[in-house]
Amino acid sequence: MVVVRQPILPSYRLSPRQEFILDYHSHQEYEIYFFHNGSCRYLIKNQIYDLEPGDILLMDGKTLHKPIVSPEIEYIRSTVHFLPQWIETVLKELNAEYLLDVFRNLQHCLIRTNENQQSKKLEELICRLDELYKMSDKNQFSVVEAEMKVVLIQALFLLNKMGNANSYKKPETRDDKTDYVENIISYVQEHYMEKLTIDSIAKVLNLSKSYLSHLFKEVTGFTVMEYLMATRLSQAKYMLALEPDKPLKDVSYDCGFESASHFSRYFKSKVGMTPKDYRKLQISKEGK
Repeated sequence: MVVVRQPILPSYRLSPRQEFILDYHSHQEYEIYFFHNGSCRYLIKNQIYDLEPGDILLMDGKTLHKPIVSPEIEYIRSTVHFLPQWIETVLKELNAEYLLDVFRNLQHCLIRTNENQQSKKLEELICRLDELYKMSDKNQFSVVEAEMKVVLIQALFLLNKMGNANSYKKPETRDDKTDYVENIISYVQEHYMEKLTIDSIAKVLNLSKSYLSHLFKEVTGFTVMEYLMATRLSQAKYMLALEPDKPLKDVSYDCGFESASHFSRYFKSKVGMTPKDYRKLQISKEGK
């Protein structure tokens, strides 16, 4: 789970040794993801991207996503997580609120740059954001905040130009296996609140139970049930934050958990706190 203590968190040229390889996850922040080198298959909602060096993913953060990488192959990427409300006021004054439309409207997209000059300029901007962030700490963020906003806006303008020039790419289905897995993911996304089993999913999709299980594990690295539970957890987190008065047992039921007690145990094991404490934390953030 990505933890953002400030309204922006840039990370330049990370490798797996510098950061844990994440499970399926989601977050409140928008994300700019720049793939530099290595081997990476990126899963976002029901789509699969096989990345090439220079590829840029723009994500709303709320959509469940996960990188799949090989531990034997170098994996280098840069990321920028930022809260949209942190930059919206400035964009409004510049009549440039449209720069966030790609995050709001598309939820996620790929820009394939083939490592062109614009991508090198974007890399420089992310590097500068990372430098500024490292110059600050909890008590000094305000010193660099204005410059960080300027640099982020430069990056957003550049991304807008890159998207218009290269067109936002949709992932290409490489083979039948990828197509099958995308169908499995789509079904789980649409029916996570129901009582699902491997048998029931396989029956609906007209696949054998063993083939479905093997195929999903081969392509994603995770089991179907692990993905189902990650989807339920993601939905529960947003429900807890957006519906503060909704009883926990109703959140549990609406997200497909067997019981409120099972929901609470699973939530704490994955998030590190109870659903009740998580809700309190989100409410306190909104009040700031």
